[in-house]
Amino acid sequence: MQEPVVSLAGISTRFGRNVVHEGLELDIAAGEIVALVGGSGSGKTTLLRHIIGLTRPVAGTVKLFGEALDAGSVRERIARQRRLGVLFQQGALFSAFNVGENIAFPLRELGVATDEEIRDLVALKLAMVEMAPEHALLMPAELSGGMVKRAALARALALEPELLLLDEPTAGLDPDRSAAFVRLIRSLHHELGLTVVLVTHDLDTLAAMASKVAVLADRRIISYASLEDSLEVDHPFIARFFHGEHGRRALARSQGVR
Repeated sequence: MQEPVVSLAGISTRFGRNVVHEGLELDIAAGEIVALVGGSGSGKTTLLRHIIGLTRPVAGTVKLFGEALDAGSVRERIARQRRLGVLFQQGALFSAFNVGENIAFPLRELGVATDEEIRDLVALKLAMVEMAPEHALLMPAELSGGMVKRAALARALALEPELLLLDEPTAGLDPDRSAAFVRLIRSLHHELGLTVVLVTHDLDTLAAMASKVAVLADRRIISYASLEDSLEVDHPFIARFFHGEHGRRALARSQGVR
């Protein structure tokens, strides 16, 4: 049996007296697109940061590709980190670098390619996110919100990761740009065989993308299932999130109901 790409076991997180996660469990199989949803303060982004390794839980184990996040030598840990890419909510592009330099940054930092190879790879990654070669020369301040997302996605894909983590990928985009970005992610998921984990509060994005939904409430994952099965779970958060007026409209749109 294949190891989960992401495995969270017994995760507990506290900030002072505030307990955010308590005994949380979640296994994510290869090839899934998993939407992580929960109320404000439920610890969605914190969980994403645990997976990346930016923060550590006070208890429990985070495994990527069957190995503990902190296992092995420095070289082995770096090699494991190279297998994931991250798109932060606001893009987190370096403001002093142009788009091309932003995409090249992880390649230069790890010394995995020559200057000529990096130029070719930057052009390739721009094409993958449907940006033109000339966009490489633009500064982040010159980009629209949608282009910032695409440039940041190109950087996240620079090292050809197997796991892609997205924090509110469509936040701040108008409906047309949001729908276009969702189509792009779905296309890349199919073409590259990615496993995708996204934090989102946007039901349109969730319904259009997710193969499974992980619902975070009561400091744990209360449901991990398809969207259809998640709707059947009897819990106050699910009732508010999915069955409220906004939720019903979004689900109707996803099913082609007008």
